[in-house]
Amino acid sequence: MPDFLRDPSLDEMVRRLNQGVATPDEEHAEIEPDAGTPLPAATTLTSESDPLVRLLQQVVRRGGTDLLLVPGSPPVLRVGGRLVATDASPLDEEEVRSLFTPHLSGRLLQQLQSEGAVDLPLRVAGSGERPWRFRVNLHRQRSGLAAAVRTLPREVPTLPGLSLPSSLADLVRTSQGLLLVCGPAGSGKTTTLAALVGEINRTRTCHIITIEDPIEFEHPGGASLVEQVEVGADTPSFATALRSALRQDPDVIVVGEMRDLETISIALTAAETGHLVLSTLHSHDVAHAIHRVVDVFPAEQQSQIRQQLALSLHAIVCQHLLPRASGSGRIPAAEVLLANPAVRQHIRRERVQNLHQEVTLGKRLGMVTLEESLAGLVRRGLVALEEAQLRTAHQEELDALLRT
Repeated sequence: MPDFLRDPSLDEMVRRLNQGVATPDEEHAEIEPDAGTPLPAATTLTSESDPLVRLLQQVVRRGGTDLLLVPGSPPVLRVGGRLVATDASPLDEEEVRSLFTPHLSGRLLQQLQSEGAVDLPLRVAGSGERPWRFRVNLHRQRSGLAAAVRTLPREVPTLPGLSLPSSLADLVRTSQGLLLVCGPAGSGKTTTLAALVGEINRTRTCHIITIEDPIEFEHPGGASLVEQVEVGADTPSFATALRSALRQDPDVIVVGEMRDLETISIALTAAETGHLVLSTLHSHDVAHAIHRVVDVFPAEQQSQIRQQLALSLHAIVCQHLLPRASGSGRIPAAEVLLANPAVRQHIRRERVQNLHQEVTLGKRLGMVTLEESLAGLVRRGLVALEEAQLRTAHQEELDALLRT
């Protein structure tokens, strides 16, 4: 391994794994403190007389992604990214509580009392179909107990189905490297990540291990062998699961989100040592994504991390979701950076401000600027010009593209 890696203990772990020798963690295994509270198995609701079932069925019928229940307000849905109030009467705190109390064990009730919030998985049976899955967050706030319910998808999406370029499938045909799917909160990063995993599962024979919080898409058997690990239910943390995954003979490792120094450090090493690592990161463009990775580390380590990231990076996809001009749903615009020699050199030398220029010059290699993607959506009448202008950081470039 290159001598600029900053974590000798991690390097030693990888070396011992490759030699089939027990790692120090295995030789001196101890129970981790504060391992987190495992999530319970999902409760399946079947009775249509249950008012919660009726509410969840309304979410499904209207194509909602979320249901928000706040005392003093009627139930509110999020449909196509927009909040839509239902015509139901406002709920009081006791009504919100009564919807969920029958599905809370004594342990979860105690957690809600002591921590002020609790997560609960639910399923609603369908007629002759797979159940609908939901993730509930119950929490205390000013007017009492409130709930946020997220609809979890039943089908793994495809890149064309998401209106993403089919060329993104080329990004997962490699055998190693780090592929980041970036964007602001709510931009569909997890959905795109699932579509990329689905592409691998359909076209390659691989061992895929996903580490997620929570598991949003259940990947069926395909060409690949897929294991899905849920943080909180199967493992206490991303970092713990990622360390364990290195011992499980994976070809592809999917990390739901790069949240902390340890997770990022192990992910970079895994990408360097022959694994394809896919993950998401909150950032608004490719340059910001590089800064987010490097800035997690102490100042004295950042030069080494830039070297490691330059070596391990495969590609960055940065996407934004925009409302369709028709008013029905949203559509993504995506920027694509491929780690060619020039890009690696800019990362090493801390010149990430030049990455946008490299994306512009790399069109023949398959790179795409956000402005090119936005301009294409505007030309096709899918997105209003005003919406595109809100997303771009290079207004003059967008205007020039729309004039050609």
